[in-house]
Formats: sequence, structure tokens, C-alpha cells
Amino acid sequence: MSSPRILVVDDEADLRELLEITLLKMGLDVDSAATLGEARALLARHAYALVLTDMRLPDGLGLELVREVTAAYKCTPIAVVTAYGSAENAVVALKAGAFDYVTKPVVLEDLRIMVRSALRLSEPVQEPAAQQASQGSRLIGESPAMQSLRAQIARLARSNAPISITGESGSGKELAAREIHAQSTRAAKPFVAVNCGAIPETLMEAEFFGYRKGAFTGAAEEREGFFQAANGGTLMLDEVADLPLPMQVKLLRAIQERRVRKIGATSEEAVDVRIISATHQDLARCVETGTFRQDLFYRLNVIELRLPPLRERIEDLPLLCEAILARLSAPGLKVSLGPGVLEALGEYPFPGNVRELENVLERALAFSDDGVIEVGDLSLKAARPAGPAPQPGQGTVAPAPPPSLAPDDAPLPSNLPDYLTQVERDIIVRALTQTQFNRAQAAALLGISVRQLRYQIQKLGIQAPEG
Repeated sequence: MSSPRILVVDDEADLRELLEITLLKMGLDVDSAATLGEARALLARHAYALVLTDMRLPDGLGLELVREVTAAYKCTPIAVVTAYGSAENAVVALKAGAFDYVTKPVVLEDLRIMVRSALRLSEPVQEPAAQQASQGSRLIGESPAMQSLRAQIARLARSNAPISITGESGSGKELAAREIHAQSTRAAKPFVAVNCGAIPETLMEAEFFGYRKGAFTGAAEEREGFFQAANGGTLMLDEVADLPLPMQVKLLRAIQERRVRKIGATSEEAVDVRIISATHQDLARCVETGTFRQDLFYRLNVIELRLPPLRERIEDLPLLCEAILARLSAPGLKVSLGPGVLEALGEYPFPGNVRELENVLERALAFSDDGVIEVGDLSLKAARPAGPAPQPGQGTVAPAPPPSLAPDDAPLPSNLPDYLTQVERDIIVRALTQTQFNRAQAAALLGISVRQLRYQIQKLGIQAPEG
């Protein structure tokens, strides 16, 4: 059986020779070209397991080859070699369909890792994995929106490009990220999901990059960070908009250099992770307001994947209800929906999306008799008027009337700070009540981050109701 064949395209003879020797030592067959014209001629004659091209060639740009290979040779991954510090070129190539990139001067171990990952795309899918992909999809539904989403995920799984998943709270962003990982060449490696809004700012660097023993008070032993834990696999940064600016700088460097340094260490270590970020906020707007770095935004937002809210795929309700109830019900208990239940669910807008549907069904199951859920068991709140979804960053909770709103000639409050604190508390309590004390949803309604909401809840002494 012949070895996989690689095409190297570079006009620098020394670098081309270095790449050829490295790939030959890996047991691969190598063809080389110095121009776009030579590369096109070779592509017309041979099938390649990988194309590796420089970005600047005598007769054009490597980006042209990326687009041509992506369009005409869909089963052939193509990677680019870009100059050190040319992050923009790498991002443009990834957007055009490149599988991955390496920077000059080429680090041979990084090159080998990338090549091995690309070659796994050409390997035949093992039967158990194929069955798992077809039968165990985490994304339930047969609506056009879900079919389109699954098709996008199948394409994205063949790349190493960073992905930004956008969607409302409860729409399944982490499930989509796990699905991308499961269908990728990294499926056998770890998937690490991190809620960026739940990590105290003082611990962020240690959590992300790890630390050496004795690096600070309390560091009794060496510890790996999220990047090391996800090495070879996928690192999901959930609610990435909540990262403070100093941490954004460090994260950007780790993504660009593919190296991290533990706290207390004197040297960096290479890490191979694919970054998937997610947020319910509008990152472009966060860039405009100065709360999110533009360079990091471009790094993370190479490919955007939008998840549809539940109200845009109401036809999936029967399948979703069936799957959720099968998971929630006791073994051997057959749960069914009574007359009018699906109709009632279909008329509800579900601001909390699939997560809210799960909560509604779990509560209804607890109140149901003999495993039959009736409309009255749903306890649905009054539906809001139909309309477009609230935009990230725009609050949908109207300010409650102040505790003692009075005409213009009425006496002013005797203690303005206490008065305003009470107004703020009332509004936050309303948002929390409206979302059944789901902090992520409440923060979205109020147009603030989860971190800000958590701080206000603690400052104002707001407690969740018992039971």
C-alpha cells in the first residue's frame, strides 16, 4: 500500500528542502513545486492527502491555491505557511477554507503535529464511530434549520480553524461544540469546556495555563491548566465576552504562538488545541464599546456558527419532548403528552430555548398523574407578544416603577442612595424571577455580563426562593 502523498509549494529552495526531508522521514511521499503553475499541474495529475503552500509565490498568492483546492478537491486538506507575526494572513487563509497553518520559522514538531492531524482526515471512518455519529447526535431535530446546522458542523469538523458559536442562552452552544469535536480528527482527545464568567479574575491565569509548585502561596504541587488538559483536543471558551481585558491579552498570545507558560516556569511549552468560543453577547458590539479586544475577536471569529433559537424550529418540539422525557422519566415509566400539550408548547416563545423546555417538562413530569402530562401541568407563563429576539446587550426587562413614584411636586426621597439601591434590587429580582433564577438568562435580559450580575446579587443580598 503506497504512502500518503504530500504536495509542498514554496519558492524558497532551502525551506522547501527542509519540509521535504521532514515529511520523508515521516514515511510520506512528497512532490514539490515552486510556483502556482507547477502546483496546479501536479494537482491535475495526482491525488494528495495534504497540500502545504507558502502564502507568497512568484506568480501569485497561496490564498488563490487555498480557494482552488477547497473548491475543486474537497477531500484534500490544504495548510499554509505564513510569516511570523502575520496573523492576519493566517486568519484570511482559514476563512478561505485552509485546514490549518504553520508560521515561519517553521517549528518542525508543530509541522509534524499538523500533518498527522490532516492525514487523519483521509483515514476511513471506523464503523463504531460512524454509528455513533449517525445515531448519537446531540443536536435533536429535523427542521430545515437543524439540518442546515448539522451540515455546517460536518464541514467545520474537517478544519482546525477557530469557531465562534453564537446563539441565545439555552440554545445548545456547548452541545454544538461537542458535536464538532466528536466529528473531528481530535475526537479521541479531550474536550474541555470552560465557563469564562465563572472563574475569579485573580485565578484566571493559573486556571488557563497552570502553575509550578511553589509559584505562589498555596501552590503545594504542580498543576496543569485548561490548555494542557485539552492538548491534542478541543478547548471551548464559553461566555468568552466575560474575560477581563488583561486575560484577553494573554489568551491572544497563547492562541497565536500555540505555546503557554505556567506561572513560575521559565520556559514555554507547546500546546495543540482547537479553540471554539461561545457567547450570547454581540462580540462586535463589545469591540466597539472597548470591553473586548479587536485582535482577539478576529482570532476567535474566523468562522461563525449561529444556533437557531427554539422559536425558529418549533416543528422540532415533538422530537425534543420525546428525547427529554425519555431522559427524565424513571426506568420503565412510559410518559406521554395529553391532548393540547404540544399545541400549548408551540404557542409559547421559549425565551430560554431548549434549556427552558427541559425545565418546563421536568416540572410538568413531577406534577403529572400516571405519567400523562396535561396542559395544566406545564405552568407556562403568559406568552410575550411575538416579535424579533432581543439583541445581545439590550435589556428586555422594563424598569419597575420606583418604590414611591410620585408627581413632580411630591417631596424628593430623603435618602437617594437607598432609594436607587431598592430600584436596582427590584429590577434584578424581576429578571431573576422571570428566568426562574437562571443567572445567564437574567444577565442577557438585563444586558450585563454574568459576572456583573453575580456581583450585584451578592452586593444586594438577593436570595433564590426556597423550594
